[in-house]
Amino acid sequence: MVTFSSEEFKQRVENTKKRMDTAGIDVLLITDPANMNYLSGYDGWSFYVHQMLVVISDEDQPIWIGREMDANVAKMTSWLFHDNIIPYPDDFVHSSMKHPMDFVANILKEIGQSNRTIGVEMDQYYFTAKCYERLLHGLPNATFKDATNLVNWVRIIKSDTEIEYMKRASIIVQKAMEAGIDEIAAGVRECDVAAKIYEAQISGTKDYGGDYPAIVPLMPSGDKTGAPHMTWSECPYKDGTTVTLELAGCYQRYHSPMARTISIGKPDEKVSDLAKVVIEGMNATLDVVKPGMTCEEVESVWRKTIEKRGYKKDSRIGYSVGLNYPPDWGEHTASLRQGDKTILQPNMTFHLIPGIWFEDFGVELSESFRVTEKGCEVFGQFPRQLFIKDGRLTSWKDDKGA
Repeated sequence: MVTFSSEEFKQRVENTKKRMDTAGIDVLLITDPANMNYLSGYDGWSFYVHQMLVVISDEDQPIWIGREMDANVAKMTSWLFHDNIIPYPDDFVHSSMKHPMDFVANILKEIGQSNRTIGVEMDQYYFTAKCYERLLHGLPNATFKDATNLVNWVRIIKSDTEIEYMKRASIIVQKAMEAGIDEIAAGVRECDVAAKIYEAQISGTKDYGGDYPAIVPLMPSGDKTGAPHMTWSECPYKDGTTVTLELAGCYQRYHSPMARTISIGKPDEKVSDLAKVVIEGMNATLDVVKPGMTCEEVESVWRKTIEKRGYKKDSRIGYSVGLNYPPDWGEHTASLRQGDKTILQPNMTFHLIPGIWFEDFGVELSESFRVTEKGCEVFGQFPRQLFIKDGRLTSWKDDKGA
C-alpha cells in the first residue's frame, strides 16, 4: 500500500535532516499528519488521537509512535521497519491520568535521546499546549526548539510522481465541479448539490478513485457569497441567485483545488462586472508566472491589473498546495501576497484564488498550477468564466480517465 518508492522516502528524510542540521535540531517530533505521511507513508484517519513521527539526525529511519490499534496501519502504509513502529496502550487515549506524550518521553529516554535538542511543531493543529507541557515535564534535560513548518518547506518542491497525483486530482475536481454546476438550479436544495459533488469527488474516474479532500465543499449562495468559507444548507436555491463553489479533487492525499461562480438565471450587473475583473486579473497573473519570480511579484501583477478597473484586494491571492489532511489543503509555506519574497522554482505548486468579496456578494474563480522551467502549467482545463445556469452544463467533457 506504500504510494512512493523507498528511495523517494529516504531522500525526503535526508532533505529534512539537512534542515534540522541548519536549525540545530537533533531530534524532530512530527505531529502534522501530512508531514508524517510525507516522510513515512503513514495514512490513516487516526489524527484525532495523539500520534507522532520521530526523525533522529543520526538514525536512518524515523520512528512511528501512535495508538495500539493504529500500529497495523503503519505496517500496511509506511516503508518503516516493524521495529520502528511503537504503539502505546489504549488507556493513554483521552485519559485524565496519563498522556501519550508521557509515553513518547519515556521512549526517547530509553533510546538515549532525552538530552538532545528537540524540535516540535509548535504552531499546527495537532500539537496541543498539553502535549508541550508533558514533553517538558518528561524530558527536563532536553532543549526544545520550534520546528513549525520545517518539513512543510521540504515538501514545497514536488517530485514527478507527486505532480502526477495532483494532475489526477485535477481531473477529479473538474468532474466534481461539473456535477455541482449541473445540479444547481432553482428549487434544488443546497445539500443535494453537495451530495452530487461528494459522489464525484470520491468515485473519481474509471481508472482511479478519489480520496476525501481536506476541506468540505465550500458553496455559499446569495448574500452569503460575501463569506467564502460557508458550506451548504438544506434550503433550495432561488432564481437570480449567485453561487460560488470551491472544491478540490484529491488523489493519494494530493489536492488540486478549483473555484467557480454560477448565476441561476441572468446575473446581476455588479456580479457580471466583477467576474470580468477577476478573470482578467487571473489570466494576467498566470501569463507572467515563471521561475525566478518572487511570490510578491506575482501578486503585484494581479493587484495592478484590478486597480485599473477600480478594485483592490488586501488578502493573499494564493498559497502553496499539495499533500494534506483536514482541516486544510494548504501547505502553510509560501503565499502569493505582498511581502512574501519566496522565489518560485520548478515543481512548486500553488492554488491561485483571487476572489473578491464584498459585504453582500462575491465572485470567486481559482486554478491550481505548477511552476515549470519556463512558466507555469495550470492543472485544470475547465472553462474560466461566470456560469449562467439555464440548463445543464455541456461545455466541458474530458476523455482522459473519463
